[in-house]
Amino acid sequence: MNIGKQIILHIAVIALLAALDYVLPAYHQGVFSRIMVLAVFAMGYNLLFGYTGLLSLGHAMFFAAGLYGAGLTVYHLGWALPLAFVAGVGCAAVLALAIGLLALRTTGVAFMIVTMMFAQVLYLATLYFGQWTRGDEGIVLPQPTRLVEFAGLHFDFSNPVTRYYAALVLFAAVLLITLGIVRSRFGRVLIAIRENEDRTRMLGYNVFANKLAAVVISGAISGASGAAYALLFGYVGSTFASVQYSILPLLWVLLGGASTTLGPLLGTVLMYYLVDFSSDVLARAVPDWNFSYLGVVGIALIVLVLFFPKGIFGTIRAHWARWLP
Repeated sequence: MNIGKQIILHIAVIALLAALDYVLPAYHQGVFSRIMVLAVFAMGYNLLFGYTGLLSLGHAMFFAAGLYGAGLTVYHLGWALPLAFVAGVGCAAVLALAIGLLALRTTGVAFMIVTMMFAQVLYLATLYFGQWTRGDEGIVLPQPTRLVEFAGLHFDFSNPVTRYYAALVLFAAVLLITLGIVRSRFGRVLIAIRENEDRTRMLGYNVFANKLAAVVISGAISGASGAAYALLFGYVGSTFASVQYSILPLLWVLLGGASTTLGPLLGTVLMYYLVDFSSDVLARAVPDWNFSYLGVVGIALIVLVLFFPKGIFGTIRAHWARWLP
């Protein structure tokens, strides 16, 4: 019965996002396109942090691997968008495998620091190889490179409507895949590792292999988000490899609810609009203080910790709807 409720809820969320395209103004349509892509990034992070219990401060490297893997192949090699997207996801998955084999030899705070160090190396590499990446300036993908022909149909991913539905398709696919993973035997093992790693090992499970699989899947999902961002919004830059983009998915997941499938979406929506609204209002009120909106974000996080210690969806699940995945 619970699985029926869960599927209906997730299908309803996808349907709601599809319906929003018909009522949202142009600006908010563009915002939600970004939110859905970034929510995929948060879902990838949530699989590792929320369900496996591994706190990473280096997930920007997987997002950036997908971003550059897709963007550079389009810009320098002239690859078609579908092939470039696969290349971006592949780059992120391979990088996640390599990082996982090394970082998982550590635990706790050491794992957090190691992932942050590897992410910083990738960020510096994007600056060092500026001849190809253009560093902080970044690369803007020309509009003709963002066209796809399939079965006699033409898709222009610089078109806001096409971009919105492409982001929705990616979000819906990853959301349902995530639901399937967390309800599977593999997902239950990840939760067991999070709760008690030693006991899980005593029960005969290969903890290292399962954690490595979680890192690779999480990295691939984050890379899919990065690749989609590059191809849908036509920009590739070193900013997306900075430590800021390792902190943001953690905040999105904590706000929406770690170890909940819909928490990353809710957290991304709330944080995006909180920053957007507060930066606009406070920029008019105190124009000389460029970072005043960060105070609003800080207050929101304090309120979250006080009243929603498990995040919004996590708190709802704990008190009112235990069937939420």
